[in-house]
Amino acid sequence: MSSWTPQSWRAKPVLQVPTYPDQAALEIAEARLSRFPPLVFAGEARGLKEDLAEVARGNAFLLQGGDCAESFAEHEANHIRDFFQVFLQMAVVLTHGASKPVVKVGRVAGQFAKPRSADTETVDGVELPSYRGDIINGIEFNAEQRVPDPQRMIMGYRQSAATLNLLRAFASGGFADLTRVHEWTTGFMKGKNGSPRYEETANKIDDAIKFMAALGITSENTPALRETKFYTSHEALLLGYEEALTRRDSITSDWYATSGHMLWIGDRTRQPTGAHVEYFSGINNPIGVKCGPTMQRDDLLALMDKLNPSDEAGRLTLIARFGAEKVGDHLPALIETVKEAGRTVVWCCDPMHGNTIKASSGYKTRPFDKVLAEVKEFFDIHRQMGTYAGGVHFEMTGDDVTECVGGVSAVTEASLSDRYHTHCDPRLNASQALELAFLVAEEIRGQRAPEVARTA
Repeated sequence: MSSWTPQSWRAKPVLQVPTYPDQAALEIAEARLSRFPPLVFAGEARGLKEDLAEVARGNAFLLQGGDCAESFAEHEANHIRDFFQVFLQMAVVLTHGASKPVVKVGRVAGQFAKPRSADTETVDGVELPSYRGDIINGIEFNAEQRVPDPQRMIMGYRQSAATLNLLRAFASGGFADLTRVHEWTTGFMKGKNGSPRYEETANKIDDAIKFMAALGITSENTPALRETKFYTSHEALLLGYEEALTRRDSITSDWYATSGHMLWIGDRTRQPTGAHVEYFSGINNPIGVKCGPTMQRDDLLALMDKLNPSDEAGRLTLIARFGAEKVGDHLPALIETVKEAGRTVVWCCDPMHGNTIKASSGYKTRPFDKVLAEVKEFFDIHRQMGTYAGGVHFEMTGDDVTECVGGVSAVTEASLSDRYHTHCDPRLNASQALELAFLVAEEIRGQRAPEVARTA
């Protein structure tokens, strides 16, 4: 670690980064970013790490979710509010199901850059650079928009700052009041004719709120009932941007990424000797690693050694993303690897990325039943192996989109085109996200007393 610097990743092989045609403009933009205030603070990141350590010990549960890719066009107060509202509803339902605190981490205020399977795409015989997220280039299919523009990093920073400002106000200003959140959930039940088992959960939450009120515990006299802790996260793909926002903590002198509280490495960029792992090895934020079907035992051991050599609880979250038919083929071996190595990790399920299909209409979508099936198998395997299924990671929005098929909102392949707004991959809409929270809560109840294990 003595040789690590925020720039040392530049000496390593790097994947999924754009080629900027104007290097001088890129250097100016990065230098400007390096003088900007941090978006988040080291103490906040340490707080999240402490909360995730409780998840690793089986004493809390992680809810992580948000947009597939944030866009400049959708940056509206109502969009942020509606996402936060649904996220809070999900958290309350999961808190009841787990009988444990839920650590709330949004894919927001920085989730701009996206990995791509190819550097270029061709439409009607025209080949252009692939769209890599609004922080890099434009989604419009024309030569001008597809050129990577370093000024977009400045725009991304400013949007993230504004988003964080609003989220902090929502989290501490009364919007997150438990009674208000439960009223929203009750409204969802009435409007969507939810299953009786959802109604049973909602009624139990209602009873708990009334019982606390009878004891004199209300949001007026108990700040914990009207405020909440909310953290941000994103895939740290654009390393020049991350480097520019890396700062030394004035208290500990440790390095922190200040672009978000938690960052993760994608399945395409987790090479143990690569640039992304090098960068992550030196920051002290809690971090995640996406684990897909190609993850091997030796790769996982090397990543744990590189990213969390001191086995710090809460430091490393392994985010499994295999696909509904592949979880049983891959997850047990990784769990066994962690157990044999005696390591402490948070196990989290991303049931979105492995279940993307193309509908007959040409739209990418994700079947709700496949998403649920992957979650259920994730929990089943952890129960069988005596380890703790510690979290879920969803791509979702508070908007009434039609991007994933199924669920109580009854989105069909034929209706995908009605409100298909995503800039990249399909997201659960508000109804589907909340329905999934009820279903996950049922799974959590089946593991309330996990075996005490270092792998948590």
